[in-house]
Amino acid sequence: MNLISRWEAYFAVVALAVTAAVLVIHNVSPVRELAAVGCIAVLAILHATIGRHLVRRGSESRAALLLAVAYIALFGLAVLADPSATWLLFGVIPLIFQMVRLRTAVVLVVVVNLVPVAAATTESAAAVRMQALIALISASGGIWLGFWIASVMRQSEDRARLIEELESSRAEVGRLSHEAGVATERARLAGEIHDTLAQGFTSIITLLQAADPELADERLALAVRTAKENLAEARALVAALSPSALASGSLPDSVRRQAARFTEETGTPATFRVSGEERELPTAVAVVLLRAAQEALTNVRRHAQAREAAVLLAYTPENVRLVVRDDGRGFTPSSAVGYGLTGMRSRAEQVDGVLVVRSDSDMGTTIELEVPA
Repeated sequence: MNLISRWEAYFAVVALAVTAAVLVIHNVSPVRELAAVGCIAVLAILHATIGRHLVRRGSESRAALLLAVAYIALFGLAVLADPSATWLLFGVIPLIFQMVRLRTAVVLVVVVNLVPVAAATTESAAAVRMQALIALISASGGIWLGFWIASVMRQSEDRARLIEELESSRAEVGRLSHEAGVATERARLAGEIHDTLAQGFTSIITLLQAADPELADERLALAVRTAKENLAEARALVAALSPSALASGSLPDSVRRQAARFTEETGTPATFRVSGEERELPTAVAVVLLRAAQEALTNVRRHAQAREAAVLLAYTPENVRLVVRDDGRGFTPSSAVGYGLTGMRSRAEQVDGVLVVRSDSDMGTTIELEVPA
């Protein structure tokens, strides 16, 4: 049970106790007793149907102020009907402090404590003096109680905010742990590929070239070319899977190195440009973008017969866009096989990215990947 629920239970107990007192003491006529009980009942119903929701919302709105005034009016009518209802003060004062701002609540508490004094004017001067003394004590105690309630409610709100922050932090830790696990598995797979496939292709190339250094045999030459292409693909997989591909620099630095390596290996110029304000990206997003750049440049090397290529990495507030263009012979994207487009689309979908491929024989090929980040 939270703090507000406890105060609601407290008010219910006070209202029932005062109702019982009015019905048992018999200070006034039965009609006035019923009038007092009716006022208490209406007050309780108002709070159960409207007031408690305003308190839980914590809006301190105009509606809450008007309802607090209505509580005071109903309390006043109950006291006029039967002075025994004065004990309802113990339930009304906490409600006032819960519904309106502290300064307004202090004023209303003073007013509600003056209600029994005003009602006593119909009796004797001694009764007025007695009610005034009780009002002074009650108002002082009520105001002190109000400040305590406000302090407790602030602490409760701070505690709720802290719990929310802790829940958010726990979710973030869980996400980071998941990313760390994914990164570890990627590193393991990269190591396996490096130690098996890449090393195996390297050994095949070395053995074939040792057997025929000039590669005069066309079949051996074809086998070496195939092994080299698959070695390059294995290295690209290692670079894409392993976070170490980004460990030595930022994503732009890593993509720039891929473009420079492409130029070095093929002799085809590949320019690289960055636009927008560079920022750190989640590991999964950075790996997908780097992998797309590697795959696109591999396609240019293997299929495009291009004279030049260009790579753009564009940062915007909402996303990051990678564009790889070449002026090669182009192809038909819908029927392309062996271009790695399916894998690129699959990886893009993992980070809610969109891959667009445009290609024709006149304009070459443009591969564009846009990822929200």
